[in-house]
Amino acid sequence: MSAHVVKLAPSILAADFARLGEQVAEAERAGADRIHVDVMDGHFVPNISIGPVVVKSLRPVTRLPLECHLMIADPDLYLDDFAAAGADSILVHQEGAINLHRTLQHIRKLGKRVGVVVNPATPAVVLQEVLADVDLVLVMTVNPGFGGQQFIASTLPKIRRIRQMIEQVKPGCELEVDGGIDAHTAPQTVQAGANVLVAGSAVFGDKEGVGAAMQRLKASVV
Repeated sequence: MSAHVVKLAPSILAADFARLGEQVAEAERAGADRIHVDVMDGHFVPNISIGPVVVKSLRPVTRLPLECHLMIADPDLYLDDFAAAGADSILVHQEGAINLHRTLQHIRKLGKRVGVVVNPATPAVVLQEVLADVDLVLVMTVNPGFGGQQFIASTLPKIRRIRQMIEQVKPGCELEVDGGIDAHTAPQTVQAGANVLVAGSAVFGDKEGVGAAMQRLKASVV
């Protein structure tokens, strides 16, 4: 998979929230394709992050698509709020949706791009019945809840399997990875079939700055 089709989605979970708008703008200037917004509720995952208010405040700051990754219990209760706040894509976990198909249909009716997420221990087969209904699949390459975790290499075979499923069912569907993505692990996931990379600490935690970090990440998948 050539580098020109690999998209970068910096995750604001690792950003400096005192300078959030500035850092998002910096990521946009550095060539980000979208902004990944990690939403955590302290129930589905053992951490609390942000909600629709922050998404709304970011909307006028960037022209990039805002991708809201809902790591929350009962995501159906908040779909309308995130859509109204300015989300362009809404991603829900297979493990957290009581009726996944209904949830995905709701997102579609809101006019947003539809994404489904699977945790490291969740098998690829769970996507079989919904793959035709989504615009992207996100494979967690760490257990969700915290940034800065180490990449779980055993997720690579699953990425390959899901890429095969996508090519058979819906070739236009994006395959995204999230967790421990840096210049070392990114090429492994791209080789396995991923074409969208979520990176938090590797972008916003780089001592040389966001621009240098983005360039390094892009160069790694050439």
